[in-house]
Amino acid sequence: MTDDPYLWLEEVTDETALEWVRARNAETTAKLGGERFESLRAGIREVLDADDRIPYPRRRGEFLYNFWQDAANPRGLWRRTTLDQYRTDAPEWDVLLDVDALAEREGENWVWSGAAVLKPDYHLALIELSRGGADATVVREFDLRTREFVADGFTLPEAKSRVGWIDRDRVYVGTDFGDGSLTTSGYPRVLKEWLRGTPLETATLVFEGKAEDVSAYAFHDSTPGFERDFVGRHPDFFTSEEFLRTPSGDLVRIDVPDDATSDAHREWLLVLPRTDWTVADTTYRAGSLLAANFDAFLAGDRELTVLFEPDEHTSLSGYSWTRNHLILNELRDVKSQLEVLTPGPVGWTRAPLPGVPDVGSADVIDTDPDHSDEYVLNVSGYLQPATLLRGEIGGEAEVLKQAPSFFDTDGLRVDQHFATSDDGTKVPYFVVGPENPTGPTLLYGYGGFEVSLTPGYAGGMGRSWLNQGGTYVVANIRGGGEYGPAWHRAALRENRPRAYEDFAAVARDLVARGITTPERLGAQGGSNGGLLAGVMLTRYPELFGAVVSQVPLLDLKRYHLLLAGASWMAEWGDPDDPADWSYLKEFSPYHNVHSGQAYPPAFFVTSTRDDRVHPGHARKMAARMLEQGHTPYYYENIEGGHGAAADNEQRAFMSAIVYEFLLRTLG
Repeated sequence: MTDDPYLWLEEVTDETALEWVRARNAETTAKLGGERFESLRAGIREVLDADDRIPYPRRRGEFLYNFWQDAANPRGLWRRTTLDQYRTDAPEWDVLLDVDALAEREGENWVWSGAAVLKPDYHLALIELSRGGADATVVREFDLRTREFVADGFTLPEAKSRVGWIDRDRVYVGTDFGDGSLTTSGYPRVLKEWLRGTPLETATLVFEGKAEDVSAYAFHDSTPGFERDFVGRHPDFFTSEEFLRTPSGDLVRIDVPDDATSDAHREWLLVLPRTDWTVADTTYRAGSLLAANFDAFLAGDRELTVLFEPDEHTSLSGYSWTRNHLILNELRDVKSQLEVLTPGPVGWTRAPLPGVPDVGSADVIDTDPDHSDEYVLNVSGYLQPATLLRGEIGGEAEVLKQAPSFFDTDGLRVDQHFATSDDGTKVPYFVVGPENPTGPTLLYGYGGFEVSLTPGYAGGMGRSWLNQGGTYVVANIRGGGEYGPAWHRAALRENRPRAYEDFAAVARDLVARGITTPERLGAQGGSNGGLLAGVMLTRYPELFGAVVSQVPLLDLKRYHLLLAGASWMAEWGDPDDPADWSYLKEFSPYHNVHSGQAYPPAFFVTSTRDDRVHPGHARKMAARMLEQGHTPYYYENIEGGHGAAADNEQRAFMSAIVYEFLLRTLG
């Protein structure tokens, strides 16, 4: 394809393009509406708005903070309570900001995007609000004592900004300062120190990245006794160059490999290399976690302690500091294991984290590293509703909250199998459903950016799919992080087809095991997973009876020119490089869909307000298929950002219309 006849659909808010969108939306709702759709939507909405959901907290000082959305508060409440109150069945919440009231008062479609609260008093916050759920936000300073925005406080207009506290009167800010201040990916390139009461244009330059970088950053570590400032740049999605910024403004490079991540906590420096790293006579494996004394490392000492080393079955999913301990979250064949590591005079000791149930997955969602050894843990499985635990290292964990069950699990089970990909690699996948399935099967995948898909409870999916007789399958294909950096690297750039071969291998294995047939097997993925679904549609149409591609990348010739697309070239490649385009063109869905070819029913879902993955990808793919005589379904939510929905009503609608499509085409 040398000429693109559908470039006009890349004009996001052009009225001609929006007329096309509205026409497609009307066609899809007319086809998929009806009694079952309304029942699905109501059931999902009930799950999303349930009063007995877990209100997930984040500790800031003496209070636990939570952002809550329900039927009465669709845009949400930012609120807080005490631990003692949180332990009760009906906590008394102190509402700090009512986003619905704010949106009505200001005539804006505000969507909450988070808040950075100033330590140690937690009286001031930098609140981020987006219009319609976009990544770009407006930043406004908020006083938690008066419950009002600060007059003449720190404010930023809509942009993909990076802002954080230094102290009460100073912030680090990266935003759209004008020409040349953003990278080609649309993120801050220039970082400044901004003093309260002064115009933004007078802020002091701190650090500059390069125009071709993904982004640059600056932040202040306010740990008492270990206050430090850091600046750095991300040349691409997987590399960084970080510096300690001294009080005099000098920059001291933290000399770790560019593809390693580093993290300072009190006297410690942690390093996680993505490729093997040789220091002196020792080689540390990719995916290991290494510890050093921070000051000694900057002075040139290279004494490193291995805290974790991966093997063929185990990877490090993440870690969390408490005041005196380090919690490691490990995956062994995609199942969680938690360890506590403790530094001491004679080295590090390790022990299992006590009191953690043996379930599908466990995630540390909060700690209080400045003051205590408290941790908050969320544990769940495909058939086990979440349990929220709180503990302090060395003691037993208490159950803080238990999520309700939203669907009937009688007769359902979870199994893990391994499919053999084209090159002989064993690819794990989970099957959730009846022991002897007779209904349709939905296969979900992602396979990119070192993201791991771990077991977790989804009430809407359970009601809308499992309780409709369906089987749900999650494929842990290469490109993800389930087995560490090597698992990701195996499907990087020119090796990307390995991820698609893995997914296809799982599809074939499901048929070979008698779990489903191609006609009753659906494929689903979003974002990078939407690209995966697009490749399944165009390269493996015979394996599936339906394909759902959500907020997808589909045009790999132009993806780097659209919104944040340039930031992902380390993942897929540079289409302007002939060597890269030579392999990208082989699996770019937009360039591999043809007339005269039989395809399973396809559904493309996106959002007008998605300013991360351009809605033009889905628009153009649907338009091209329609031109060729195919009949894809298409729906574009006007709000929602990259999540394609801004509130629970929209989330319920978007989920229900997808499940209705799948039940009709596969059921």
